[in-house]
Amino acid sequence: MDLKSKIILIAGPTASGKSKFAIKLAKRINGEIINADSMQVYKELKILSARPSFKDYQNIQHHLYGFHNVKKNFSTGDWLKLSLKKVKEIKKRKIIPIFVGGTGLYFKAILEGLVKIPNIPIRFRNKIRQLHKNLGQKIFYKKLLELDPKSKNKVNSTDTQRSIRAYEVKKFTNKSIHDWYQNTVPVYEEKDFFKIYMNFPRVQLISKINSRTAKMIKMGAIREVEKFLKLKVKKDKSVNKAIGISEIKEFLNDEKKLNEIQEKISIKTRQYAKRQSTWARGNMKNWLQLEPQHMNNFLKKIK
Repeated sequence: MDLKSKIILIAGPTASGKSKFAIKLAKRINGEIINADSMQVYKELKILSARPSFKDYQNIQHHLYGFHNVKKNFSTGDWLKLSLKKVKEIKKRKIIPIFVGGTGLYFKAILEGLVKIPNIPIRFRNKIRQLHKNLGQKIFYKKLLELDPKSKNKVNSTDTQRSIRAYEVKKFTNKSIHDWYQNTVPVYEEKDFFKIYMNFPRVQLISKINSRTAKMIKMGAIREVEKFLKLKVKKDKSVNKAIGISEIKEFLNDEKKLNEIQEKISIKTRQYAKRQSTWARGNMKNWLQLEPQHMNNFLKKIK
């Protein structure tokens, strides 16, 4: 299998071993790694975002990790602009770019281009999120189809994130998000990519998530959150969604014990992994589904 002309995409649920696999692959094919995880861009969240270690950076060149300030917004558009620039730089040096992460919207952007939808005010978006919270996904999805019939067969009935996005776009712009998509032109063609999805069995993934949560606590996640809270980041910044911040805050405020917040972080991480898997089933059907037991065989086939 010859990948020298490709841009490689490696996606998968959190804690599925994407980063380690990407490093092994990069060593075999002379590649460099580009971050495709929305939380790993923040320099102040190294432990909670499970950023690659210093040793990993020494082994293989990594890009777009831990460079952005938590007080500043960072959109999918910002990421795409920087990523495309990195791809050009890496390819110019005759090296293979390897994207690694779990943020579905980032992969969608690099594959399909970015939809140029007008900025929707945060207050408006929060109102839609509150409506979703009040109604629940099942009833909210029905309302979405009434508002935007084009979403039928295009937005999965269990996909919370895409349902909310489609609803807010239609409500704010009076134009279906799918009409916006039609005017989008990607930079690269489908043939330019080689796409891998790390298909990790649920039971094994839960075990890995529990172990990683315990390791994060030992590595200093509580101290990291203490420092983060001192920065007084505004509530509307997306970084506040990072799993572990609100839970550790409860511990620091003596509202919960350490074992309770550790369990809570594990549960939230498992829920997030489930949402990532749901996204993949709807959006990554044509990706190579690589299971753990087949990883080494795959690497052996690579030229």
